[in-house]
Amino acid sequence: MAEPPPEARLFDAELAELPHELRWREWMGRVEAAVFASAEPTPRAALARLVGADCVLDDLIADIRDELKGRPYDLVLVAGGYHHRTRPRFAAAIRAAANLPDRVRPPDLTRLETMALAALAYRQPATRAALSLTVGRDVSRDALARLRRLGLIGAGPRAPLPGAPMTYVTTAKFLSLFGLASLHDLPEIEGLALRDGEAATPPEWLPGDPPDGVDDSSGD
Repeated sequence: MAEPPPEARLFDAELAELPHELRWREWMGRVEAAVFASAEPTPRAALARLVGADCVLDDLIADIRDELKGRPYDLVLVAGGYHHRTRPRFAAAIRAAANLPDRVRPPDLTRLETMALAALAYRQPATRAALSLTVGRDVSRDALARLRRLGLIGAGPRAPLPGAPMTYVTTAKFLSLFGLASLHDLPEIEGLALRDGEAATPPEWLPGDPPDGVDDSSGD
């Protein structure tokens, strides 16, 4: 049997032969299937390749979310892409099924690491010296190295300063962990006062103080 020509094997995004309603349903199925199959948020550009040029992707996703209202999960925009996430009210059932602790916490961060991460989220890209100035304490290389190992920060462009020091930026994992679609979704903090004595607690969207028994000065 002869192999079909290459053009016949091309992915058909337009589905022009289908009536509008069936075409829309197929596009909905494609988008949801792609998001469901991915362990990471699926970029908008990747989803746009699955539908026709005249498809308004925002409207399509709105229809998918509308159909999911009665389901235990939703389609959410996080870390620059779309992701299936279970609804909070089912957290206890998930923990019970997987025999997880009653509370699944974000990574335990020292107070200094938390303050440095908050400062970086608003001031990136930033050098270690700039972060130290913002939080009012020396942010050590060890503290930044640990945040990098956790996948919360990464290397940014070299700063246009003598010696071209390294800068740091937050990562997609940072956005995903805190449920942010992009950095534009960060809470507005007037002046970002993070120095000791000016802010009693870190922002609510970051992990709180470390649990008992964790050295709050580690990494200094």
